[in-house]
Amino acid sequence: MVDKSTWPPEVRAYFESGARKVVTVTANEDYTLTITFDNGEVRTYDMADSLRGPAFAPLRDVTVFQRVFVDDYGAIAWDIDPSVDSDIVWSNRVDLCPDSCYIYSIPTGGKAH
Repeated sequence: MVDKSTWPPEVRAYFESGARKVVTVTANEDYTLTITFDNGEVRTYDMADSLRGPAFAPLRDVTVFQRVFVDDYGAIAWDIDPSVDSDIVWSNRVDLCPDSCYIYSIPTGGKAH
């Protein structure tokens, strides 16, 4: 059994209310993502700090960043080189966990239609 009492409060609250799935994602020019979740909530996730690290370095190119999509597993993802099959060359894909994106994003105040 997992001891949830050690989890940060925002993580505990998220999982107690039920995990969310990403429905759509859009990249913005300021390196934020606009994400619509399965409950209709629209949230903004800021990638600026993450882009400083080596794992997300390819996304510093705004052209690459703009190619964001929801992959077959429900993760927010990018193929670094779109001509390479990321199912074969796994190191071609960068992805984000939808749970983290929800927990650490900011509500836009809107709902998807």
